[in-house]
Amino acid sequence: MRTPDRRPFTCRDFIATGSALGAASLLGLSSPAAAEPPPEITSVRIAHWSAICMAPQYVAEALLRAEGFTEIQYLEGVYRPGEPFVSPGQADFDMDTPSMILTYLDAGAPLITLAGVHLGCYELFGSERVRSIRDLRGKTVPVDGLTGAKHVLLSSILAYVGLDPRKDINWLDVPNEEGLKLFAEGQVDAFLGYPPEPQELRARKIGRVIVNTATDKPWSQYYCCMLYGRRDFVRAYPVATKRFIRAILKAADLCAQAPERAAQLMVDKGFTPNYDYALETLREVHYNVWRTYDPEDTLRFNALRLHDVGMIKSTPQELIAQGTDWRLLKELNKELKA
Repeated sequence: MRTPDRRPFTCRDFIATGSALGAASLLGLSSPAAAEPPPEITSVRIAHWSAICMAPQYVAEALLRAEGFTEIQYLEGVYRPGEPFVSPGQADFDMDTPSMILTYLDAGAPLITLAGVHLGCYELFGSERVRSIRDLRGKTVPVDGLTGAKHVLLSSILAYVGLDPRKDINWLDVPNEEGLKLFAEGQVDAFLGYPPEPQELRARKIGRVIVNTATDKPWSQYYCCMLYGRRDFVRAYPVATKRFIRAILKAADLCAQAPERAAQLMVDKGFTPNYDYALETLREVHYNVWRTYDPEDTLRFNALRLHDVGMIKSTPQELIAQGTDWRLLKELNKELKA
């Protein structure tokens, strides 16, 4: 694990976003926040992945400092299919697909889901032989691990249209980069990608989009990435947790309202090398829905799909009761009025 090499991000950098959102509303704590006690702990560890759709985590540093965090560490995620990177000695908070969070909870991981952040980052591309989801029956699809995010999410998509992911798909377990290469070469029939993979495929005019979770129902009606944290951190440090969530949600507002500046911040801080792909992502992914979409609905919808195909054993009600806490989100939703 290492912290990405990037220059320090100062409040002066963040104030530059004021033309879109107003620096005072972003950097100045609201009166309820100012009345809160300081965070019980001033250090926080956040996961860093190649997925640039997780932009709110990456552009939130100045907001986190304004919330009282003085030591903010970005840990490069170590990908192990089926295992959360949020655990003692690793990250305190991360974002992931609701389907993956459900599999973590079903396996007994000590996590708490805290908020929905955005929707619309995943796109399913098909070859000339694939024009719909049902055309995937009998086809070969690459995934980075048979218990990883792409396999679990695509299984949920397949189950929704009546296919059985255990029988109807030839899964090919390869790293992301190899899966994309095989799809570009026409050796596999579909590819499920998250930013910057869809942006690259479109730029290279490879394949056709058969599912876009930003625009195609029912996927566009549910979060594709949600914020969760270590259970022991959330329970031991409720003020710090609330302040962390507030910073991430404000950062989501920044991504929605000032995508050019947010994209440049990610490049400047070393989270992604390609400004054009970052900007395209921020303009297409919906970061402005956290006030209106119901995170519990998202978990229930995905849990029903996964339960139907045997990927989780617990019921949706059990997982929601075991692994969610929306109290802080409800408080922030009232506080951070649009």
